[in-house]
Amino acid sequence: MSIRNVAIIAHVDHGKTTLVDALLRQSKTKLHKEIADTSCIMDSNELERERGITIFSKNASIEWEGTKINIIDTPGHADFGGEVERVLSMADGCLLLVDAQEGPMPQTRFVLKQALAEKLKIVVVINKIDKTNARPSHVLNKIFDLFIELGVEDDLAYFPVVYASSKLAKAGLTPDLNAMTDIQPLFEAILTHIPAPSGDSKNPLQMRITMIGGDSFKGRIATGRIYEGELRVGQDVMHMPRSGQMKKYRLVSLMTFKGLERVDAKEASVGDIVAIAGIPDITIGETIADVDHPRALPLLGIEEPTIRMTFSVNSSAFAGEEGEFKTSRQVRERLYRELEKDMALMVQDVEAKDWLVSGRGELHLSILIERMRREGYEFEVSRPQVITKEIEGKTHEPFEKVFIEVPEAYSGIVMQKMGVRRAQMIDMKIENGIALYEFIVSTRELFGYRSEFLTDTRGMGLINSHFFEYQPSVGSARERDQGSLVAHETGVTNMYGLLNTQERGRLFVGPGVPVYKGQVVGQHAKSGDLRVNVCKAKHLSNMRSKGDGTNEHFEPPRVMDLEDCLEYIDDSELVEVTPKNIRMRKRVFV
Repeated sequence: MSIRNVAIIAHVDHGKTTLVDALLRQSKTKLHKEIADTSCIMDSNELERERGITIFSKNASIEWEGTKINIIDTPGHADFGGEVERVLSMADGCLLLVDAQEGPMPQTRFVLKQALAEKLKIVVVINKIDKTNARPSHVLNKIFDLFIELGVEDDLAYFPVVYASSKLAKAGLTPDLNAMTDIQPLFEAILTHIPAPSGDSKNPLQMRITMIGGDSFKGRIATGRIYEGELRVGQDVMHMPRSGQMKKYRLVSLMTFKGLERVDAKEASVGDIVAIAGIPDITIGETIADVDHPRALPLLGIEEPTIRMTFSVNSSAFAGEEGEFKTSRQVRERLYRELEKDMALMVQDVEAKDWLVSGRGELHLSILIERMRREGYEFEVSRPQVITKEIEGKTHEPFEKVFIEVPEAYSGIVMQKMGVRRAQMIDMKIENGIALYEFIVSTRELFGYRSEFLTDTRGMGLINSHFFEYQPSVGSARERDQGSLVAHETGVTNMYGLLNTQERGRLFVGPGVPVYKGQVVGQHAKSGDLRVNVCKAKHLSNMRSKGDGTNEHFEPPRVMDLEDCLEYIDDSELVEVTPKNIRMRKRVFV
């Protein structure tokens, strides 16, 4: 059977997952009823559905007119560069999905640049043409400009274009929605323009592992693509690890993909994406080779981490009350288990109860923290820090390229705030009342700006960034202008105490919330921390004046999610993470 391996590239919320769903359904691929009834098949993870983004790449297999199409859904954020790198190594071509109104966006640029570096054939899909403000011709010109800007080679610059509405499950070669009937033109474009896998089934086996999973019966399951040769159940293979010490194993299980499921198979050939079991210590990026002629494939090169945090065992006053897994052994095992699946993550032991965890960005690490929290883990983390390098005797730090899109009325405040952060503006455009900016700014200076940006632009601005390069350090980081309101005693917050405190700044907690001494309960209106008694109750008396208490108004507290907390804290504070709550506290209880 002929094979096509296709990765899908798109910016967040451009309809990538919905399009994959349409392809699965119209190919008549058999799906479990509980899967078929969900709105987004590929976004099966709870975090992905909440955030509306793809975090973990997944495989799906579709048969169309005698051809097996392996579709790989890729992450849409630059922080998950490790996932993107692995996915593209399995593909022979890509679908570049672009919104018909917004056009190519910063994260599109990041993944597309990687795909073009791999010389993958690109099929452009201009999606959401059913939008009222769709402008497909303008977007097509923007895509041409992006290809030229990325320095694409001539043979890849002339890309085929398919217009689609993934929501309506329709596609066509022209942007006329009325002329479309189904998604078939997209299938035809894949078969016509995406090349079949290279390699020969008669050559010695070569397979590279790109994903690791587990099974309670089969043990460690490794997923990857066969580049040369064939695989069979019970076959002896050579594991070629990073250490260089080869070892022979026998495959106990071989699985291929059908729809979204793994199904047992007796054999698989060159070009197919398969999952194998029987090699207990295999990790991502390593090669499975022929026993008699072992040849290793190149190891996957992943960009280095730029951000790090200290993870510690929870030491707050409420430690051990809300989490199922809270000991140092349990937290350490979970962190090191993540290394098997995430190539862009690094974990180092610092002390018995502390670990230094490095990743590709704030989102990368916050997703890990949120996943651990939902799995029942309890721990605390420090403020994110940039990872510096010594280059030619000078300290260098990571810089990011920031893309900002705001209504023109808010351009002044954006320029002011980016100027304070010593950002370098490299491009500015005004289109139809929308200001488009491009800045280069230190990653350290960008900490905490996203929440400010949303407030400054009344939620109408868009901000995206990705790693640019290491540049000479710009000096010490900007400190927070305002201090924290810190709980004076342990207890339960009371409305009387909160009403007295709210004049001092912005509160993060409401009434009836358990707090402990040293917990951050709000942001001070001035610089420096202030100890407050939010648990104070009004003393009862037999005297009460007319209208007493009628003029008091309590401002709703600011709800702080995980990302808000990580952006807010300074070096003297920690974020306490439990399955039930996310709190901020001072490192030292005074």
